Amino acid sequence: MEVFWKLGYEGASIAELTEAMGITAPSLYAAFGSKAELYRQALERYQADQGSFTARALDEEPTARGAMERVLRESAKHFPRRKQLAGCMVSAAVLTCAPENKPIAEHVAGLRAGALKRFEDCLRNGIAQGELPAETNATAMARYFGAVIQGMTVQAQDGASEAELLGIVEIAMQTWPAPRPAGTRGTTRGKAPVGGSA
Repeated sequence: MEVFWKLGYEGASIAELTEAMGITAPSLYAAFGSKAELYRQALERYQADQGSFTARALDEEPTARGAMERVLRESAKHFPRRKQLAGCMVSAAVLTCAPENKPIAEHVAGLRAGALKRFEDCLRNGIAQGELPAETNATAMARYFGAVIQGMTVQAQDGASEAELLGIVEIAMQTWPAPRPAGTRGTTRGKAPVGGSA
């Protein structure tokens, strides 16, 4: 997992992977079938381990705002921890690749799409609970937070500190729209909804 995280899918050689795992190349292929399958399992391991804070935040926080803010703050805490393994292993993975590796790129894009769906579901729940204005565009807002996390990944890889990433979090949360007071119509008071139609 760490070799892939550090070097990327295409950058990680079979020799580097087998050295890290303490096995031979034939043993790697016997256990996993291919480098691609090993990478898929490494991504699963990441999501269940170092990247699990996102799912926990979405599952445990009682409000949509609390969940999204916790995801961002946990990202700011975890992303800069180790220079060579900075950021999220999934957010910026396999953005470009050789044509023969397109299935891997599509797999990782699917993981990112799954995260956006979790964000959108969280935000839609916030709308249903009256925490967000009814006209809030949950899809666009989910993509906004996804873009913030991807940007934080790149900046962590470029050396941004936890404090610097937390500054991004503070600005991002200022875009959170205020709920519309009951019985009012027209323009939402407070911040305009991200991607909203009002």
